[in-house]
Amino acid sequence: MTEPTPDVTLLTRAGCHLCAVALEQLTAICADYGIVPGCVDVDAAAATDPGLRAEFGDRVPVVLVDGREHSYFEVDEPRLRATLNRGAGAAR
Repeated sequence: MTEPTPDVTLLTRAGCHLCAVALEQLTAICADYGIVPGCVDVDAAAATDPGLRAEFGDRVPVVLVDGREHSYFEVDEPRLRATLNRGAGAAR
């Protein structure tokens, strides 16, 4: 049975240079696995989910895999590839 595809999301903030770099890296890495990462601006999402900005806003960019924090400030490529190679739920 095939493992479900992991859900990869980047938490960002408008005008954040590190976020732009992280999105570029994350998009390239995820493409190798047939995954299109989501992108959520923590400030824009604060109207409907203020907890998101409260929890992650001081560490953007933050990579989430299956809703769990995987890395922040930069994309940890070796660790992310290891997680994606293991499949969904591997962010634990």
